[in-house]
Amino acid sequence: MIEYIRGELVEVTPALAVIDCNGVGYGINISLNTYSAIQGKQSIKLYIHEAIREDAHVLFGFSTKQERELFLLLISVSGIGGNTARMILSALSPTELCNVISSGNEKLLKGVKGIGLKTAQRIIVDLKDKIAATGMETVAGSAASLPVSHSEVHEEAVAALTMLGFAQAPSQKVVTTILKEEPGLTVEKVIKLALKRL
Repeated sequence: MIEYIRGELVEVTPALAVIDCNGVGYGINISLNTYSAIQGKQSIKLYIHEAIREDAHVLFGFSTKQERELFLLLISVSGIGGNTARMILSALSPTELCNVISSGNEKLLKGVKGIGLKTAQRIIVDLKDKIAATGMETVAGSAASLPVSHSEVHEEAVAALTMLGFAQAPSQKVVTTILKEEPGLTVEKVIKLALKRL
């Protein structure tokens, strides 16, 4: 089992980080929260969850142990796979997710793509006690975002949304609309808003 990977951040998009660790490049699926935390850094350490399937070994990476813990709790819920859990952790910060589950706010959970009312209720029922038991109160650490040009933000946001499974055309449309309304937004904020609208 891989506990963490530490190395040089060679490439990063809002959905994938490539870490060079002693000459081996690991492609690691990340959430928007982790993307925000590692942006602009050269050397990073990601806590890993390895999903071994028939057709692939998939690595999910997290900037904090708390985020990984939440991911593991989410995938323990029936009907939630790695990509859906990552989608939830991209739409909500670990602190927000803990609050949403503790307060039983199924409406907010339902706002995440791929989460229907029944799944939102199941997440709350299955995880409410577990989150209370672990006393998971996380401090949301968000790295200062680097200034990026308008077209770069547009490109990165659309690329991230397509990597998360959204079709290219609607993604471009939503991102363009968001950037027209609020031109100064960072890539993470654009994607978070887009996830709520798609």
